[in-house]
Amino acid sequence: MIRVWAIIERDLRRYLRSPALVTMSVVMPLIQLVILGYAFGGKVRNVQLGVVDGDHGVEAAQLKEMFQAVAAGPRTFVAVPYAGEAEALRDLRDGRISAVLHIPPEFSRSVLAGAGPRVALIEDNIDQFSSATVQASLQAIVAAFNRERQPERGARLSGDVTLSVVELYPYVPYMQFLLPGMITLSIFTSAMIGGGIIYIDDKSRGLHEGYLVTPITKFELILGFNLSGVAKAVVSGTLILLIGLVVSGVPDPFNLLRLGRMFVLILVTAMALISLMFLLVVRMNDPLLPRMLFGVLNILLFYPSGALYPTNSFPPWMQVITVLNPFTYAVDGFKSLLLKNTGFAAVGMDILFLLGFAGIAMAAATKLFRRTL
Repeated sequence: MIRVWAIIERDLRRYLRSPALVTMSVVMPLIQLVILGYAFGGKVRNVQLGVVDGDHGVEAAQLKEMFQAVAAGPRTFVAVPYAGEAEALRDLRDGRISAVLHIPPEFSRSVLAGAGPRVALIEDNIDQFSSATVQASLQAIVAAFNRERQPERGARLSGDVTLSVVELYPYVPYMQFLLPGMITLSIFTSAMIGGGIIYIDDKSRGLHEGYLVTPITKFELILGFNLSGVAKAVVSGTLILLIGLVVSGVPDPFNLLRLGRMFVLILVTAMALISLMFLLVVRMNDPLLPRMLFGVLNILLFYPSGALYPTNSFPPWMQVITVLNPFTYAVDGFKSLLLKNTGFAAVGMDILFLLGFAGIAMAAATKLFRRTL
């Protein structure tokens, strides 16, 4: 037992000498509890709703006042006014708003005449959580609008206002909705293994010392590591894309134009995530620490990205993570290109953010890299 205790004591001392590992073993379950608790099942809020008023009459104004009351109270949606339907639909297809409510011309006249006018709700049904929430909220508003116009005797008007729902895209199964997140996750996993973990393992074995005796600059060294990791991540992301297109039943899966756009976004996403990995591990020496860190990053980056549940349901502090999270922009871009079949104009901001993130992360990693042991 003395010999066994000696082994136990040595191992425990080694563990306690790494406070980072001790901290991570306690913090990681708490992070999972908080992130997963807020990432699922929250109440969807602040959905961008475009409102096109083709009537500008008194009844239309009263209906819009009820929209503003919801926006100021429960904040289920934010009403964004548009002058014309064409502009609103363009922004809807590009993902700037989530739905368009069109109040038709002669709406007020039809309401007063009891002609039963229809209000059209055109929704982006890719995100079924948000679209269902907005639809339920608007149906409640229309019902309240009709109740206010019932005669005092309690008889119901024969021509109530109705909400006509139009889905912008064909039905999207949840497996297809998950595919953009899975592509991003495969790139991230390849970045963890092919970028961060391999680099740390080589460093712990002393293999990287050979680079330090060469005239290669720090920037060239980091760039070489990054491009090597990007190549591996691009292969992983492309394979998951091709397999996922078939498995999830995406219509016209091998559309060459769409595949070309997707490949560009895979490349940019790989650059951003690989650069992030090297920035995090450039000063690490303990080979166990990155493995713990990557588990935390998987929780912090993947779940708040909107890959599984809309980000509109997150609390304000978690939305800060969403805004700074490269996963968010990659998932949003893949959804637009893959499920909506849009062009680069719809994902321009996503690509610019990922490129900027990659440049900043690689510059910071170069600055932090040491050419000494």
